[in-house]
Amino acid sequence: MSAALESLITRAEGLLSRLEAVLPHAATPPDWAASTAFRARRRHGALCLEPVRAVSRITLADLQEVDAQKERLLRNTAQFVAGRPANNVLLTGAKGTGKSSLIKAVLNEFSGQGLRLIEVDKADLVDLPDLVEQVQARPERFVVFCDDLSFDEGEASYKALKSVLDGSVAAATDNVLIYATSNRRHLLPEKMVDNLGGTHGEHGEIHPGEAVEEKISLSERFGLWISFYPFSQNEYLAIVAQWLRHFGLDEAAIEAARQPALIWALERGSRSGRVAFQFARDLAGRA
Repeated sequence: MSAALESLITRAEGLLSRLEAVLPHAATPPDWAASTAFRARRRHGALCLEPVRAVSRITLADLQEVDAQKERLLRNTAQFVAGRPANNVLLTGAKGTGKSSLIKAVLNEFSGQGLRLIEVDKADLVDLPDLVEQVQARPERFVVFCDDLSFDEGEASYKALKSVLDGSVAAATDNVLIYATSNRRHLLPEKMVDNLGGTHGEHGEIHPGEAVEEKISLSERFGLWISFYPFSQNEYLAIVAQWLRHFGLDEAAIEAARQPALIWALERGSRSGRVAFQFARDLAGRA
């Protein structure tokens, strides 16, 4: 074999090695015993599931002033874990009121009964059908968790999520549900121009109602809507007290913290559960 041919073969082999590194690979199954929660991450062009080594330990008892929302999500998840019919869930409303925390707490409540959680970024929702196929033969029950979900018009992941929720030719997988949180109830931006779609002119929408229907069709595919609302002052202070007890402060210290907690919320411009937790953590760290 000539030196020129050997050099050509060597170069070709190097090129193939580089191509293999960037071409999509078959997804490798994760170690299902490694965790109760997994993250979907793109590796070599494929969506892989990586175990979460340190899962949030928040419990249902840690979440205060959301009892009605807690009861509805608990009931739906209990049905799902038991193999009974259950709905995909959209949790919407005010920021910092416990939407994401409630889903994490529900995972901890039911993980011993086979519930598992898969966190998926919005950008990776285009691969959601493939992800569902990865887990459909597993004995566990999976909640696909999409946090802080909203879309701009024309995003491909919007269509993929619609298809998985209800609309694909494939039958729904009975061991997978989607739980999503959002500050927007309809997930897509709604603009004043949408109301002007019926204006006469060459650029007017012929059927403006259909354009509006398209914008709300995704959220309507979630069978259960759970709404969260801003906390009143008393509710905020009750959450502050609960977190201060969690951090080991006594009742006298909790009573003395009322005014500083209100000032903290005023400075932040919000009386949310998140702000209450941040205040309690700051105060406990200085105590």
